[in-house]
Amino acid sequence: MKSLTIRKIVVAGVMSAISILLGATHWGFIPWFAGAALTIMHVPVIIGAVLEGPVVGLVIGFLFGLFSLIQAAIAPTGPADTWFVNPVLSILPRLFIGPFAWLVYRALEKPSRVLALVVSGVAGSLTNTVLVLTVIGLLGYLPWALIGTIAMTNGVPEAVVAAIITLAVVAAWRGIERGRHGAAV
Repeated sequence: MKSLTIRKIVVAGVMSAISILLGATHWGFIPWFAGAALTIMHVPVIIGAVLEGPVVGLVIGFLFGLFSLIQAAIAPTGPADTWFVNPVLSILPRLFIGPFAWLVYRALEKPSRVLALVVSGVAGSLTNTVLVLTVIGLLGYLPWALIGTIAMTNGVPEAVVAAIITLAVVAAWRGIERGRHGAAV
């Protein structure tokens, strides 16, 4: 099976471990205003997908979602965390982060790798935000007006942070030239 290389397995394992570490240590949450936090736990999913393709992104997204479900069940940190024991909320939306980020990256890679990395970081992050908040709304956990506010106050900054981290990590990993001469295409 040609698509399942050792490199893909290693990248999936490393990125899944980083995602779990970010969640278990709470390093994946950047303090924000009013007691809220920005999450970067989805960023390893984006990076794995960009580096190794949609299947790797799907696997990392599944493991990220599964960890969210387990953590919600055994160690919730707030009342909303208990919502994530539902796999439709904790796992399903996370399955789409990697494949969608990969599609965006592939569509933009030819004109500019840097642009492709930035936009795929934003797209993967917004995929997580939009799908998780949509499920929260559909399940009736929060009113739609509040969901829109959360999308703007948390989703947009999370997308910016995801874009920066995705660009920095993948560029370093792939050795994309950066500096005064611009990025290699």
